[in-house]
Amino acid sequence: MPVTQAREIAAASRLDNVRYAIRDLNSVAEAVTRQGHKVLPLNLGDPLSFDFETPAHIIEAVYKAMRDGKNGYAPSPGIPEALEAIRGEAARKGITNIQDVFVTSGASEAVDACLTALLNPGDDLLTPCPDYPLYSAVLSKLGIKPNLYFLNEEDGWQPELDNMRRRITPRTRGIVLINPNNPTGSVCSRSMLEQIADIAREHNLIIFADEIYDKLILDERDQHVSIAAIAPDVPVVTLGGMSKNYLVPGWRIGWGVVSGDAAVVKPYIDGVQRLLRARLCANHPEQYAIKAALEGPQDHLIEVRRKLAARRDLTVKSCNSTPHMSCVPPRGAFYAFPRIEIPEGDDVFVKELLLQKYVLVVHGSGFGQKPGTQHFRIVFLPDEATLTRAYASMRDFMANRYGA
Repeated sequence: MPVTQAREIAAASRLDNVRYAIRDLNSVAEAVTRQGHKVLPLNLGDPLSFDFETPAHIIEAVYKAMRDGKNGYAPSPGIPEALEAIRGEAARKGITNIQDVFVTSGASEAVDACLTALLNPGDDLLTPCPDYPLYSAVLSKLGIKPNLYFLNEEDGWQPELDNMRRRITPRTRGIVLINPNNPTGSVCSRSMLEQIADIAREHNLIIFADEIYDKLILDERDQHVSIAAIAPDVPVVTLGGMSKNYLVPGWRIGWGVVSGDAAVVKPYIDGVQRLLRARLCANHPEQYAIKAALEGPQDHLIEVRRKLAARRDLTVKSCNSTPHMSCVPPRGAFYAFPRIEIPEGDDVFVKELLLQKYVLVVHGSGFGQKPGTQHFRIVFLPDEATLTRAYASMRDFMANRYGA
């Protein structure tokens, strides 16, 4: 008789702190939908769920690659045409002293590989608070506790440099900088970037510059500046990808550009490349879209930024006119991070807003926030009519639940 296995197979304890707030409420939203209600989704940053379209010439580049038989394995770092185009894009951003370029399955895989190649047990990494949950998830997987530095809401969500300095320990290895930031939509000033670079120099830290939204700057007076461009001597991994700027999140194409002194970064690059070889390669035919995207027409960005700026303005106006709510205007990407002054948790707020008004947002505690403050994240990708309905429902909910 076969022996029946009675003991459950437990997940590793290092996964206990892995959360992904952006999708945490999906099961509740599905239940609301099954009851016959239409949910207004302001939770997921997928432009193709709304009135945005992938540029045709990018699709054609992938279609041609597939027709031409580019459907087997690619070189582990990426195809030469893509690597050359990424180097050219980095140069246009002012990045010099480039030591390596590699293509990954979305910027998410680049983050995973880059952190895994750097951190040993007991090390720590400075990450912003609030931040994108992927970073804390990868650190949890590695058994490393995030070392959080605060972003200052009163200063347009710029990093708090004094707080950053105080958080550095003898085991701190690097700094994560998300610019433009998800979830706040903030964009770092040049002066701020120069001061962060000084901190990295002083403490021999590598900087991970997540710039996945670098082309989605919402005001013409603003300009995105890459920290690698103003600090060519500092080890920097600049992370980018096609998902947001080129409206292809499902293709999962990202990349990393390593810059800095060659002798300093060479051992680290060797580690990253070992990991990339172990996973074989990123999606092959989609890599042929990289050159087409970076070197081809950029016309779609004009309309994308126009739509996003108008929707940003509507969002900020609605939030700042709603009781118990305030919002720092985002300057990049398509997220806002309003503050709420309420007598219960932000997780309760977002769940009840969904159950009562069928508006789906993400609780701020899922991204991290200063103690004593509460927020939620809005994705303002939907058209203005949809946003107007959502914000009217939100205003009614706030007034009815917490008072006018």
